[in-house]
Amino acid sequence: MQPVIELNELSVRFGARTILHDLTVGLYGRVIGLLGPNGAGKSTLIQTLLGFCPPANGAAKVFGHDIRSELASIRATVGYMPENDAFIANMSAVSFVRMMGELSGLPGDAALERAHEVLFFVGLGEARYRQLGTYSVGMKQMVKLAQAIVHGPRLLILDEPTNGLDPAARQRMLRLIHEMRDSGGMHLLLCSHLLRDVEETCEEVLILKAGRIVHYADLESERRANKRFVEIQTSGNDPGFEKALAGLGCECAALGAGRFRMVLPKDFELREIYRVAAERDLPLRRVNYRRDTLEDIFLKAMGS
Repeated sequence: MQPVIELNELSVRFGARTILHDLTVGLYGRVIGLLGPNGAGKSTLIQTLLGFCPPANGAAKVFGHDIRSELASIRATVGYMPENDAFIANMSAVSFVRMMGELSGLPGDAALERAHEVLFFVGLGEARYRQLGTYSVGMKQMVKLAQAIVHGPRLLILDEPTNGLDPAARQRMLRLIHEMRDSGGMHLLLCSHLLRDVEETCEEVLILKAGRIVHYADLESERRANKRFVEIQTSGNDPGFEKALAGLGCECAALGAGRFRMVLPKDFELREIYRVAAERDLPLRRVNYRRDTLEDIFLKAMGS
C-alpha cells in the first residue's frame, strides 16, 4: 500500500539552523494528526510538503510524488487551509473561491460551478456574494476550507482549522471533517493544538518536538485494542502490591507515593484489585478507571 506521505531522513535548514532533523516515517491514515508545541517544526514540515521549503537532505513524497522533481503533480492533488487569513477584503466569497480554483488548474466555468458547490457545502451558500471583509471569524474559516477543497484534492492539509471558533462553529467544522473523511475520496492532514479535535477525527498521529519525531501513534489500532487502564492510589507503601497485581495478569507500573497504573487484561474484574488490597491490609484511596488518551500520549512524548 502506497503511503499518503513518506519521509526519508528529511532535513530542512534555514541558514545555519536546522529546523527538521532526519524525519523518517510513512503515513497511511485517512486522517493524520500533526502535533507538537510551538517551534516543533509543524509549519515547516507543511511548507516543505507544499514545496516552499526545499530539503537540505533526504526526501519526501506525497502519494509517491517526490517534492523535488514532481512538485506540480503534488500541488495539483493537495489542498491547503492555512492558519492565517489571506483574503482580498472587497472580493465576494464566490469570486475568491473561483479564483483559487482557477489557480489550482480548473477552467473558469468549472471553477465557478465548484465555488458555488463548496460554499454551500461549508454552509455559506446564502452569504456567498457578500464581501469577505464583512465576514465573521467563523465564516472566514469556512471560506478557507472552501478554497482548499474547490479543486477536489486527494490530500487536504488543515492548519488549525478550529482556531478562533466558538463551540457551535467548532462542532460544525469537525462535522465537515468527518464528512470529508467518510466520503472516502480524500485524505486529511490535521495540524492542531487542540488534542481533543485530533483525537475525535484522526487515525494516525505524528508528534514533533524540536524538529524531531518523538512519537508515532496508530490511534485506530489502539482503539481496536480497546485497552483498559486503571490508576490506583493507596494510603500506604507496600512494595509487594505491584508484584501481586502483576500476578493477576495486569501490566503494572509504580508511579511513586503509593500510586500505580495498570493495563487490565481482557475480562478482568475490578473487584480483584480490592481483594488483593484487602488481603495485604492496604487501604485504597482512589481507583480511577479510564482509557489512555491522546493527552497522555502527547505529554509522555514531550517528556521523552
